[in-house]
Amino acid sequence: MDTIERRPLSGEHYRWLRRELADWQNEGLLDARTAEAITARYADVGDRHRRFSLGRLLLALGGSFVGVGLIWLVAANLDALPPMVRFVAVAAIWLALLTGAELSRVGGAVRGALRLMAALAFGAVVFQAAQSLQVPAFAPGLVGLWAAGALVHAYAFRALLPLVVGVVTGVGWWIAQPLWDDGSAASAVVGIGTAGVVAISVAVVHDRGLTRFGQVWRAAGALLGMVSLFVAAVPYTTTDGFRWSGWLFAALVAAGVAAGAALLVARGRARLEPLVAVAVVGVAGLMVLWDTGTDTSSVGAADWAHAAVGVVAFVALAVALVALGTLRDHPMLTVVAMVGLVVFTTFQSFAAFAAIVQGAWLFLVLGLVFLATGFAFDRARREIAASLEDTEQEGGAR
Repeated sequence: MDTIERRPLSGEHYRWLRRELADWQNEGLLDARTAEAITARYADVGDRHRRFSLGRLLLALGGSFVGVGLIWLVAANLDALPPMVRFVAVAAIWLALLTGAELSRVGGAVRGALRLMAALAFGAVVFQAAQSLQVPAFAPGLVGLWAAGALVHAYAFRALLPLVVGVVTGVGWWIAQPLWDDGSAASAVVGIGTAGVVAISVAVVHDRGLTRFGQVWRAAGALLGMVSLFVAAVPYTTTDGFRWSGWLFAALVAAGVAAGAALLVARGRARLEPLVAVAVVGVAGLMVLWDTGTDTSSVGAADWAHAAVGVVAFVALAVALVALGTLRDHPMLTVVAMVGLVVFTTFQSFAAFAAIVQGAWLFLVLGLVFLATGFAFDRARREIAASLEDTEQEGGAR
């Protein structure tokens, strides 16, 4: 049994498993030995994840600063050394960090910090190599190579922090690459929206095994979906200067393939996630095509309708994220939804309502909107949690 890797479960899911096993024992479906063997396959990580650790925080911050510092040194060009010497030095630092993280017997928090530094140091290696080859430092392809290396590191060693680095840099490359040649707002919406579809779809696929990795991808997809709707709802986001490119077509195809794969492997309600992500891209695209002008000092009926549709779509997505966060015991989704809704409501209020409601009255109206929204969200979250608890109790009774 010691050779079996224990799968992490949140506190809520682990307690549900223990209740189910106890009920099955009482019904004679399992004996005590079998129940213990099943329980031994899982680890309760709920309390550990909720406990604040100053040491972990300092190690993560230290690793981040060291990694960013290495990249900064490369950007500063280190003129005192020849290009090849600089590359060898940076590569040696990266290999030392990678070896120390994966081959040494250090503690979990220290290993996480070393892994984070190694993932960031790989970016320094990429940029130093590009500098030696006279490649423009701002080329998005370099970020793409950095993301690829971080993701390979993450999946090869089941390392969570390199995955975070890979997802962040990968999303940055995905969005920046088409904007390198076409900097229109509509291109940004397509890039952000398709990245969200891919991230959510990958998260659903990960539900069959790497659940921790799935949480990272799901949080990224949720944030990207909200950002795509936010940008699409801005009055200045139009199709001016937009043109289709090979990158945008490839992004759409990749998003479609990822969503299809997620639908094939998903079960039950999980199939709704890629469908909602695709719907978000569709709504964002329609919002961009619906051009009502950019003069926010004169608000007409079309502007009100455009703003209303944007608000309804954004609130619907926020509610869906709150429900998903509760169902999957993923508090980050609820945080993303709440913060995004506050920022979006504030922006829309100043964009659409400022021409009608002035000064202190505008802040009074915003405050009332926030209070009502917060009350509605908290009540919805509690009802979803209560419904889940009732469902688990009914299942245990049966």
